[in-house]
Amino acid sequence: MKPAMETAAEENAEQSQEKKVITRPEMEIGRYHWMYRSSRPHRYHHVPALRGNVSPLGIQGCFECCIKCLGGVPYASLVATILCFSGVALFCGCGHVALTGTVSILEQHFSTTASDHALLSEVIQLMQYVIYGIASFFFLYGIILLAEGFYTTSAVKELHGEFKTTACGRCISGMFVFLTYVLGVAWLGVFGFSAVPVFMFYNIWSTCEVIKSLQTNMTVPGDQICVDIRQYGIIPWNAVPGKACGPILENICNTNEFYMSYHLFIVACAGAGATVIALLIYMMATTYNYAVLKFKSREDCCTKF
Repeated sequence: MKPAMETAAEENAEQSQEKKVITRPEMEIGRYHWMYRSSRPHRYHHVPALRGNVSPLGIQGCFECCIKCLGGVPYASLVATILCFSGVALFCGCGHVALTGTVSILEQHFSTTASDHALLSEVIQLMQYVIYGIASFFFLYGIILLAEGFYTTSAVKELHGEFKTTACGRCISGMFVFLTYVLGVAWLGVFGFSAVPVFMFYNIWSTCEVIKSLQTNMTVPGDQICVDIRQYGIIPWNAVPGKACGPILENICNTNEFYMSYHLFIVACAGAGATVIALLIYMMATTYNYAVLKFKSREDCCTKF
């Protein structure tokens, strides 16, 4: 007979072999856990510290989404739009008020007869209506160009997947390029035209300063120094009185109408210059957008072949 100790060892070995026997369901469960490691029970992994607003599942948070959206903003078109709105608002608003003050100065001091400046009044009224149209047009045009800038950014490309263009889209982009160049040349003329009243008011103001300096030094009487508005061609030569001299001219320079109109014309001229700069930026932006559309369309054609 075998000793008792050997018998106990054999019984323990048989029990351990029975325990090591794996059934088929257990094999399937083990295979599933091996293929999908995240489903293994009772295994906890260390989660690193999160940076920003990134979730443990890798989903972008608000900060990352904001950075992505800011990366797709057409900053050139945005700056041009803000500058264009500001310049057009200054030109239209200040120019409208300055023209009204100019008519008031002419009626009170240089042309007392209404028939002498009737044509000028009609032209100024027509210019004020044109100012309303310019403000409305550039408000819509700036929004359209800004929308086109957003359309051609990488954010829209990533949002819609593949970048696809059509012949109609390229034609519209080319039309914006041509129209922006035409408006830029036109606004160069507007900028030069807006400098004319500034030059006229500057001449009047400088003449008044000369009269004041002569009165201070007591050298020559200021009655002989005059400003004739008829030489600028805005009123006819038969207008009465047509000119102002000495103390009368000095009183004109001290009125609120002259002070406001002079400075408003300066601001309107600065607004026209800002609009010209905005249109130059629009030219570069629209030309770049058209080049991108044309290049992408050629790239799509090459990939199809």
